Amino acid sequence: MDSIISTFHIDWKIMIAQAINFGIVFAVLYIFALKPLSKLMAERSERIAKGVNDAKTNTTLLLKTRAEYEEALAKARAEANKIFQDGKKEAEAKKAIMLEEAKQEVATVIENGKKILEAEKVKMVGEAKNEIISLAMLATEKLISNKQDLNNL
Repeated sequence: MDSIISTFHIDWKIMIAQAINFGIVFAVLYIFALKPLSKLMAERSERIAKGVNDAKTNTTLLLKTRAEYEEALAKARAEANKIFQDGKKEAEAKKAIMLEEAKQEVATVIENGKKILEAEKVKMVGEAKNEIISLAMLATEKLISNKQDLNNL
C-alpha cells in the first residue's frame, strides 16, 4: 500500500483536507441548494396534484352542471309546450265564444231588421189604407157632387 501511495504521490493530509472541503461544499450545497430545490419540487408536486384534483372536480362539476342544464332545458321546453297548448286551447275557446256571440249578434240584427220591416209594413199598410180611404171619400164626394149637379139640372 505504501507503494501505491508513493507511486501516485498521495498525501493523507491533503486527502483529509479534500474530504473536509468536500464535506463543507456538500453541506453548503445541501443547505442552500438541495433543501430549497427539494422543497420547491415538493411544492410543485403538490400544485400539480392539486391541479389534477381540481381538474377532476371541475370535470365532475361540469358534467353535473351540464346534466342540470339539460334537465332545466327539457323542463323549460315542456313548460313552453304546455303554455303553447294552453294558449291554443284558450284561443280556440275564445274563438268559439266569439263565433257564438257573432251568431247571436247576427240573429239580433236580423230580428231587429224583421221588426223594423214589419213596423214599416204596418205603417205603409196604414198609410195605404188612409190613402185609399181619402181617395174613396174624394171619389164619393165627386160622385155625390156630380149627382147633385145632375139633379140640379
